[in-house]
Amino acid sequence: MQKYNAKKTEYRGIVYDSKWEAEVAYRLDMLERSGNIRDLQRQVRFILQDEYVNNQGKKIRPISYIADFVYYDVKQKKTIVMDTKSPATRTAEYRLKKKMFEYKYPEYWFVEEMK
Repeated sequence: MQKYNAKKTEYRGIVYDSKWEAEVAYRLDMLERSGNIRDLQRQVRFILQDEYVNNQGKKIRPISYIADFVYYDVKQKKTIVMDTKSPATRTAEYRLKKKMFEYKYPEYWFVEEMK
């Protein structure tokens, strides 16, 4: 069973984690075709904390955040990082990673597309 009762949905040959995410992808595609946004990317990984070796010699994996969409908004002249969310998916882990992202990458404009 899919996490949070989301139903994987295919749009233009890409399988999205939810119907909501696929709907947002469609809207963003239309905005890109109309010239309102450009450089649309999907599932972009950002490193929030690099990997390291702790004081006991154990290798610790990096902490990363994967954005649903990244694009450049032509009118606002900003690079947008967008995540599609429902109330169920706004977990404590997600909220912490969002704070870490906003601190480490202030040049990006973070947007939550809520269902």
